Amino acid sequence: MVPLAATPGVVAQEGTEQAIGLPSLFLLVLVGSLIPVVPTGALVSSAAAVAFHHSDPVVFSALVFAAASLAAFSGDVLLYALGRGGSRWLGRLREQAAPGAVRRAQRQLAERGTMVLVVSRLVPAGRIPVMLAALLARMPLAAYMRGCLPAALAWTATYQLIGTLGGALFPHAWQGVLAAVVLALLFAVTPPLWRRATGARP
Repeated sequence: MVPLAATPGVVAQEGTEQAIGLPSLFLLVLVGSLIPVVPTGALVSSAAAVAFHHSDPVVFSALVFAAASLAAFSGDVLLYALGRGGSRWLGRLREQAAPGAVRRAQRQLAERGTMVLVVSRLVPAGRIPVMLAALLARMPLAAYMRGCLPAALAWTATYQLIGTLGGALFPHAWQGVLAAVVLALLFAVTPPLWRRATGARP
């Protein structure tokens, strides 16, 4: 008996999903990096959960990782370049970051350099204050890119791991996607809610 994952119909369907899904993932993560309202982490986790149930999960997971990390890197660099290029974008970034968070980011940036960019990508609501601090410090674009690359890779790996875990927990892809979305959202909202409940400083 031929496994379902190896039948021509399933292979063709998966090829179509790749052709549509990977570019869509790239565009959505790119837009989410520029406009921080799209739940990009949940998108990456969902794609990773689907990849886990793919007939060739290793290759498809690698493609998901490449698309998402490239999009996150490109979006961050583009947003930083726009911030450097005009007060309009700089003003928008100021509106999205609390002054206290920016001051803390400025201190951390002065002490740790571009390594702060990696941490800021993993901390919910941490990316914009650090980006704004780098803009105010007039960090060169090349230096920002050197810190942004490992940040994008670490961020993608984190949410892909969450999605793979969600996919591994259930036998069907849709169940894994649902679990991945829930896990990703919990990962994103739990730290801010905990800080608010305990009165801790962000």
